[in-house]
Amino acid sequence: MRTLIPLLLSLFIGSAWADAIQSDNLFPRVQMQTSKGTLIVELDRTRAPLTVDNFLTYVVNGDYDNTDFHRVVAGFVVQGGGYRANGDAIAERATIFNESGNGLSNEYGSIAMARENAPHTASNQFFFNLDDNSRLDPSRRRWGYAVFGSVSEGLEVLDAMGEVTTEYDPDMGADSKPVEPLLLIKATLLPEQ
Repeated sequence: MRTLIPLLLSLFIGSAWADAIQSDNLFPRVQMQTSKGTLIVELDRTRAPLTVDNFLTYVVNGDYDNTDFHRVVAGFVVQGGGYRANGDAIAERATIFNESGNGLSNEYGSIAMARENAPHTASNQFFFNLDDNSRLDPSRRRWGYAVFGSVSEGLEVLDAMGEVTTEYDPDMGADSKPVEPLLLIKATLLPEQ
């Protein structure tokens, strides 16, 4: 009986968490309220199940609320998910397997996982593609950056995000830090349709 109760409890918690991230929904949608307007992102669990579950874990826990899009490269990417609005780093969970070979491309309006140089190092940071960035896709010789969805509403907001004025960021070694904070105010998993 002592082992049965913890087992049943863990099954209940696991089931509740699966419901929280809509694990049966193949195309969950996330609303992102930013300081430039609202985006709706449709995720693709059929092509990137590990990545979608990881991303939704951060969303459902509120980890992306009141965070900063800390890197903007005009005509390339808008990156977020790493820092709070006050500059503190978001706590990272375990890294995930790189699902970049899933057939989705780093095209305009897509969302992908940011990572370090090593292929399986993505955790919390993500980016939106501001152009067709096929050079970020995998090839026979290298891993790519895993795309796991795309903007379904609010591309004009994404375009506005990509046009903000930036300044030199010593951490990135590039002119990619928005001068005025570019905020992700709230990320919300929308109800299933």
